[in-house]
Amino acid sequence: MASTAFALPASRNIRQALLVILPVIALVALAARHGGGLGAAMVAIGLFAGLALYHASFGFTAAWRRFILTRQSAGLRAQLLMLAVTCLIFFPLIGAGTAFGRPVGGFVFPVGLALVTGAFLFGIGMQLGGGCGSGTLFTIGGGSTRMILTLAFFILGSTLATAFSGSWMSWPALPPVSVIGTFGAWPGLALVLGLLAGLFLLVRRAEISRHGAAAPITAPATQWLAGPWSLLAGALALALVNILVLLTWGWPWGITSAFALWGSKLAGMIGFVPASWPYWQGQEAALSASVFADPVSVMDFGLILGAMVAAMLAGKFRPVLSIPARSLAAAMIGGLLLGIGARLGTGCNIGAFFSGIASGSLHGWVWLVFAFAGNLVGTHLRPLFRLD
Repeated sequence: MASTAFALPASRNIRQALLVILPVIALVALAARHGGGLGAAMVAIGLFAGLALYHASFGFTAAWRRFILTRQSAGLRAQLLMLAVTCLIFFPLIGAGTAFGRPVGGFVFPVGLALVTGAFLFGIGMQLGGGCGSGTLFTIGGGSTRMILTLAFFILGSTLATAFSGSWMSWPALPPVSVIGTFGAWPGLALVLGLLAGLFLLVRRAEISRHGAAAPITAPATQWLAGPWSLLAGALALALVNILVLLTWGWPWGITSAFALWGSKLAGMIGFVPASWPYWQGQEAALSASVFADPVSVMDFGLILGAMVAAMLAGKFRPVLSIPARSLAAAMIGGLLLGIGARLGTGCNIGAFFSGIASGSLHGWVWLVFAFAGNLVGTHLRPLFRLD
């Protein structure tokens, strides 16, 4: 039976974590100034997300790779549980269209050539870059200097895809399909929970066939402040994060749209005109407003700081500056693929996969299939860069 503890971290770790207070206060103040109460609330949710992601080591990339290589399924099972819990709350709320008197909606996007191409490229990028959208941010907060390079090229790839959006946005696609809209909230929920349960049993059986037993997703003890957290605790925490985002913002959790915004703003500073790019038509206000007015951006910043606090409380914040050349090359290539893939594929593991499926959208399931295929390719490319 797993237990929990609230024991304080070592005093030196607490002192180190206190250094992040000023950046957190500054971020909250800027988010509140430009985005009001919504901005401040999104920062707070981001801080909690970063803490949870770091302490639970809740990375999609490593979990998918472990299953591909060794059939270890604990990470996948935790993700499926996270999805099921989130769907239990999302489906009734999205079906009703309101929550506590405020409108809410889901991410429901078309399924087409851009989506499947983007998901596949993103999957390769995950394994070369070393993370997905959330994984890139929380590992940067945890002190990974390599992932800073991945993020830089992630932003570059997002910007390039946005600049050439006039091409891929016209690729053939089927209309959006929502199981909530098609079957209703409760029948749709039953269908999706059945699919998630089937996948859970399938990956668990694959692990048992290889290893004789399935590793638990619980842990003997969960240290809430200093970590580590069990995968189960991480799954429930991230489900809570997405639910809080929906209730606060009215839309599910997303991460990578902010990267396109940051890159487009930088492009505007050096002479380009991103407002003329088809991607930004109807969203020109976001380009002219402060980045701290964007709910996704301030939550991303909060996520990085939350992971930094978690790493310091755990006594593990030790940035490494010496990185092999092949690893740096993989970070650059992977980052570009992540950025391009995220824009073509309507998001990352959070916005497209997690929030897409939780919204009842068919595109989330299609994204999963093609992103996993990309991970298969990316996993077998890793040895070329000596990443294993």
